[in-house]
Amino acid sequence: MTDPTTPPAALLAWAGRELGARPAVEDAGHPRASSRVWRLDLPGTARFYLKVSPKAVMYERETLALRSAAPALGAGGAPQLRASSAEDLALLLTAVPGRPLKQLEISPVEEARAHRHGGALLARLHAAGDLSGPRRAEAAQALQAAADGAEGHLASAGDRLTAPEQKLVSRLAEELRNLPPLPLAYIHGDAWDRNLLWSTSRQQAGWIDFERSRAATAVQDFVLMACSTWTDRPDLRAACLQGYGRNLTVEEQHALTCLAAIDAVSCLVRGPKLDDPHVTARGRRTLDRLMAGVFA
Repeated sequence: MTDPTTPPAALLAWAGRELGARPAVEDAGHPRASSRVWRLDLPGTARFYLKVSPKAVMYERETLALRSAAPALGAGGAPQLRASSAEDLALLLTAVPGRPLKQLEISPVEEARAHRHGGALLARLHAAGDLSGPRRAEAAQALQAAADGAEGHLASAGDRLTAPEQKLVSRLAEELRNLPPLPLAYIHGDAWDRNLLWSTSRQQAGWIDFERSRAATAVQDFVLMACSTWTDRPDLRAACLQGYGRNLTVEEQHALTCLAAIDAVSCLVRGPKLDDPHVTARGRRTLDRLMAGVFA
């Protein structure tokens, strides 16, 4: 059997050739089977990460983002792509300074500062991606695609939702289809405090994990934070949008509410499937807030 805590020998050899030395290896993946990430340490202070994408589409998205849009985030704002192997769906990445914000115990003031810096980096990313041709069409259809997915999520969720909850989600998904055109962007796609790194010594933020990056509406990059970190911390929402450079429009705010409803149902399906109570709890809390009319 393959040991998920260590990379395959051939892949490690490839990484060693690319780095010019055999690195020390440490498992750095999330506690799920699809997360295959290892920290590679070279003599001295040089650190890299070896990542195997779970799907070809994720490899393609992350490779494109790191080559085209992420460099706009500047030094330390995103990983740099040192090498890639399409055959193995493998990426060799430079390390980003800091630790995931979710793992840090820092003051509320510094946490707000991190979100402000993170919002500023998202603004750069949103403006940096190529939205010409097919990508613009993909972005323009992103809300329609999200609405189309709601029906499948509701069917899979079954009796995890009450009839009034199902009705609410269906209504919000339908309202998503009727919104006017919203600002388009090249989004991170998984923007929340697990992927937002903060260096306390440098007072610098950086984003990692670009495997869900794509052309979409800009507001779609704020759904995860709105359904998790911002729930009890409106100051973090304000800080992030201050860094982003603008508030959400009325139409974007309504889209965020609709997208949150779809995310909630998705969480109630994926949480039990992944045996992840945190995902399930996020979905249930979002849905409860939507039913109470307090989601903002």
